[in-house]
Amino acid sequence: MERRDFLAATAWTALSASRVLGANDRVVVGLIGCGGRGRLVMRGLLQAPNTELAATCDVYDPNAARASKDLAEGRAQTLRDFRRLLEIREVDAIMVSTPDHWHSIPTVLGLEAGKHVYVEKPFARTIREGRAMVQAARRTNRILYPGTQHRSAPHIAEAARIVQSGEIGDVSFVRVWNSGNIAPNIQQKVPDSDPPPGLDWDFYLGPSPQAPFNRMRFLTNYRVFSDYAGGYITDYGNHRVDSVHQIMGASSPHTVSAVGRRLCPDNAGDIFDLHVATYQYPGFIMEYAACWVNSHGIGGRSPGMRYYGMRGLYNRPHGFAFYGTKAALYVDRIGYEIFPEPEPGTPYASAPAAESGLKYRAERKMFQGADATAEHAQNFVKQVRIGTKGAVDEMVGHTATATCHLGTIAAKVGRTLHWNAQKEDFENDAEASRLLTRELRKPYDLIRI
Repeated sequence: MERRDFLAATAWTALSASRVLGANDRVVVGLIGCGGRGRLVMRGLLQAPNTELAATCDVYDPNAARASKDLAEGRAQTLRDFRRLLEIREVDAIMVSTPDHWHSIPTVLGLEAGKHVYVEKPFARTIREGRAMVQAARRTNRILYPGTQHRSAPHIAEAARIVQSGEIGDVSFVRVWNSGNIAPNIQQKVPDSDPPPGLDWDFYLGPSPQAPFNRMRFLTNYRVFSDYAGGYITDYGNHRVDSVHQIMGASSPHTVSAVGRRLCPDNAGDIFDLHVATYQYPGFIMEYAACWVNSHGIGGRSPGMRYYGMRGLYNRPHGFAFYGTKAALYVDRIGYEIFPEPEPGTPYASAPAAESGLKYRAERKMFQGADATAEHAQNFVKQVRIGTKGAVDEMVGHTATATCHLGTIAAKVGRTLHWNAQKEDFENDAEASRLLTRELRKPYDLIRI
């Protein structure tokens, strides 16, 4: 079906979706991309009152069937082509939890079909695709809600209050880190093979380049290939960069420089497994570091605290830290800690504070929070019910993901880049500007970017 024919066939659904749903009206949703993450988030979404899953859609038939069975006791219709889901009049909203390279197309077409859209992070595979999604949301007046669940975590909001109130002093330096260990051969290459039964491999590749089936390009491992994803920075880093924006009250950097390396070249994929990017924002500098040959990360552990992704006794693999003149604030998905600075004049070799009477510039604090994925998905349903956008909107998702892409582009070109956030383009750098987009493979070039 051609794009214009599809839009003509579904234009009436935009009118049906214009209504404001009451508290007792059932919100009917569809799931596009039924892998583990999609099922997990949809399970949380369905905890919202009066919410029903009408259809599941995946290019891998067993995934769609499993989602219908697990989430709707087999009552949800199972589909392979997401365009068929968008034709279902009763569907008010869709969740897009496909691999990253498919985020933009069903999102834009879903909005144009009158559906509200929850799209998993990263917002889009390229910055230009993200802009197309933003424009579609504004053109259709539909809700486009990014799956950055830190935005629904109370402890992240409290961290924003702490920083913006001056509790830890002036913050001019922020660190973000993601760590793991794939050395020496945790993600081994495997030979190409035939696709498994029930998989439409060409549809899976979609707008990305043609490639033979390889199980490392499918399901849980696809993000190590730049054909389908933007690397660790748009995967793990996306949430934390978004939280830096929330906590610092920022949206876009103006300068970025970066380096990237492949330290495990014999592993599958082509993304950087060592990636360090430095961003200049008005008023502060942010450093992002992904190191995938050592899982320690930054900072030690405090007794009794749990940290996101922790393994063994020592590592703290994911987090983001704000270095203020009074204290450092360490945050991750499930908690935060404040480490105060000593008052001036304190000897560095002093005994522990409890024994020496040291004075500090701020109060030591620890808070154990929790993952807010389910709450975030339910907040999307709340927005759908009232029919208006909240604080978490399309620009929140777009600017966080765009910032991550800037770090990858800077590493690829190997020089400092100057970013014009209003124009969403680099200043006088045609080579870098070409990396803001990609060519969509036919016949899956279903949107204009």
